[in-house]
Amino acid sequence: MESTTDSDLEKDLIYLGLLDKAHEIYAELGETAVLSYIKSSYRLLSKVYHPDLNPANKRKAEITQQTLNRVNESISRMTDRELLDMIRRGVPDAHPERKRILVIEDQPELQKFFQQILLMEGYDSRIAEDGVKGYEAFHSFKPDLLLCDIVMPRMNGLEVVEKIRKTHPRIKVIYVSGFFGLTPFKGRFEEEIARYGYHILPKPFKASGLLSLIRDYLNEDLGENAGVDTLA
Repeated sequence: MESTTDSDLEKDLIYLGLLDKAHEIYAELGETAVLSYIKSSYRLLSKVYHPDLNPANKRKAEITQQTLNRVNESISRMTDRELLDMIRRGVPDAHPERKRILVIEDQPELQKFFQQILLMEGYDSRIAEDGVKGYEAFHSFKPDLLLCDIVMPRMNGLEVVEKIRKTHPRIKVIYVSGFFGLTPFKGRFEEEIARYGYHILPKPFKASGLLSLIRDYLNEDLGENAGVDTLA
């Protein structure tokens, strides 16, 4: 029989949208991964939903922050085994395969951010620190979506996407950069967007904007022209 604490914690995790993803991560990756997910989600969401950062939706942010605080207090009173037992009760026998996202980004702080936010949202993600490693990771990981910085050492974002496109022409790409208007590749970049319909995410960006773009793009049916040169 589940305790009142377990029941309240489950309700709060459902409200935050964390429980279903915890079930998936537990089923796919096991105990260590799901414990890391639950504990890191509190820290990340506390930043995302801080009332001072959401003046237009301050009441919603305050309620969410209160829920996060309750979750943190509940988890602090539980052993890891008790928390795992609660999560395991809701793990389905079968679950849909998670979408795979490859991030090619050379800034360490952004690498960590992408890894945390994508894990929190239940995506299967990999991080590569430059274009050369990103190209290698693409073929071993076979992602559904590529998030790619533009200005990087060894091989820039445009070069790695062009190389990938030779064997995977329909890959979905989101270019991420703070220099869209200043990059020395500006003309080439604009042509790339026009030809292949890739999406862009300017730095700095909010986590909500990133996740909304990813969600919409993954669900977007691009038809026969996905990743194909439409200006040829």
